Amino acid sequence: MYDLFIKNGFVYYDGRFQHLNIGIRGSKIAYLGKTVFKSKETIDAINKKVMPGLIDPHVHFDLFCGTIPSRDDFYYGSKSAIYGGVTTIVDFLDPSHNAKELKKTFFERLAKAKKCNCDYHFHACICEPDGDLEEYVLMMKNLGINTIKLFTTYSETHRRTYDKDIKKLLKLSKKYNFLVCAHIENDDAISRKKGLTYRELAEARSSYCETSEALKICKFAKQTGGYLYMVHCSSGNTIQKIYDQFGENLGVNIFVESCPQYFVYNNDVLKGKNGYLFTFAPPLRSEEERKLLVKDIDYIQTIGTDHCAFNVEDKKNHLYLEGMPLGVGGIENSFVIMHRIFGDKIIDKMSKNVAKLERFAGKGEIKVGNFADLVIFSGHNQRLGKPHGAVDHSIYEGILVDTTIESTIIRGKFALRDGKFIEHKGYLINCEEGKL
Repeated sequence: MYDLFIKNGFVYYDGRFQHLNIGIRGSKIAYLGKTVFKSKETIDAINKKVMPGLIDPHVHFDLFCGTIPSRDDFYYGSKSAIYGGVTTIVDFLDPSHNAKELKKTFFERLAKAKKCNCDYHFHACICEPDGDLEEYVLMMKNLGINTIKLFTTYSETHRRTYDKDIKKLLKLSKKYNFLVCAHIENDDAISRKKGLTYRELAEARSSYCETSEALKICKFAKQTGGYLYMVHCSSGNTIQKIYDQFGENLGVNIFVESCPQYFVYNNDVLKGKNGYLFTFAPPLRSEEERKLLVKDIDYIQTIGTDHCAFNVEDKKNHLYLEGMPLGVGGIENSFVIMHRIFGDKIIDKMSKNVAKLERFAGKGEIKVGNFADLVIFSGHNQRLGKPHGAVDHSIYEGILVDTTIESTIIRGKFALRDGKFIEHKGYLINCEEGKL
């Protein structure tokens, strides 16, 4: 007897959709096959698709941005995630200088995440390290974390990590099998001139800033054999040049993440009436670079959202870049937006690939023994509206998409059922040990 049985659906299994039934017992998938069995509850998914729960590797819930916190806390951010089929998120610890601070930031963040409706995990985040880096890594591993985020920029707010320490971390990543997650922008090439407005964001943080830094850090990864994961890559030029110069390392020890906003919009929107709503870093790029990014999707391993959402009024009153809260929401719409562009090939980049890199046991794939993290969706067209979190708008409002997420199941329990949200207790998940 199963606790829940899903029959007649097209199930995403082994890289393609197949007619399969799913039997769930407790929190795990216990059966995959053609036979129909008795169950305490049976869902008929005829004419619908079932895919693994999505994993967003890059969110910022309840992040203080110098002036105000991002509006989606862990409760509302995860609620919005569930409407988008996201069953697991990876947030960031506050930046820390040494192992002692890292431990402190972990427990502070953990307390905030207790109200998360989906499962969650954290990236360690380092800034201007002043302690022993190996001690930092060992503390991270003891906390069950497999990724260290660093910034190659933001020297003005003392968040930057410099080349010498980046090389050391990459060497340590090879020794201890973890990912160095890098925000890549050339700090020296960013314009911090007074009086720049949001309309000039793309010029202030140019495509050159990203591409030049990416190639430098990729060179470090190739030299050290370390594991590099570059977050929110925004430009097709960056992706193309990484492939041209480091193609043999791509997907081996160099990995690339991008975000939906870079595939949908170009930097012309910054000049528009509501351009302030499209302010984030790195910024949007030219139409040529956007098209190249779409073309080079196969060179990108994962899709995150960099979800850091603010209300309209939070941004509207900031004409100048100085003091502007940089960030945008998107977790609720990420899959339907990307599926509209790429179809089913985007699924692995938002589930299986993330689970593999993060080393999340039992996540990212529909198979017997894995957690029953599932998304049921249909091919119904819809125009996107306001998100279900705490923010009052989405940059994707009004876009026509070709899929509708109907239900989200986490560990065998409905968190979204036929479009209706059900509060759910999320769990902290840790990384399994082993090789990347």
